[in-house]
Amino acid sequence: MAESDAFYMYFYSGHKGKFGHEFFKFEIDEKGRLNYSNDSKYRRDSLIEKSLKLSPTMLNEIKRIVEDSEIMNESDDKWPRRDDVNGRVQLEIVIGKRKINFETAKIGSLSDIVNTQDPEGLRVLYYLIQDFKCLIMSLISLHFKIKPIA
Repeated sequence: MAESDAFYMYFYSGHKGKFGHEFFKFEIDEKGRLNYSNDSKYRRDSLIEKSLKLSPTMLNEIKRIVEDSEIMNESDDKWPRRDDVNGRVQLEIVIGKRKINFETAKIGSLSDIVNTQDPEGLRVLYYLIQDFKCLIMSLISLHFKIKPIA
């Protein structure tokens, strides 16, 4: 595989609290392998782990979403540092020769970023994360649907 074809994406959002270590994470590699994990101890839920293969078309769409978001042009230098109480968000993306690896305090809503030093950069991160959470959950739901839609 040529270096210009390189692609990798890793997302983690989690915290350690009243119910232990709770997190949501996913990883996508250049071959289209999607690994998803979600661990919530609330109501004694258990770890959910799913893995699936994305089509080349879906992988290209994910790359397009990343490029269109312009997250690769951002910097986390002025973002709030991770917080052991409230948790953290980590996003790592490799596209071709370009790489980012951001880590910041967990973002609950847009109101959390208004009074930060880089609200615009955090807004880009927030919306990209929301888009990917919805996309990943839709893909998992569609792929592992138990009862087909009649």
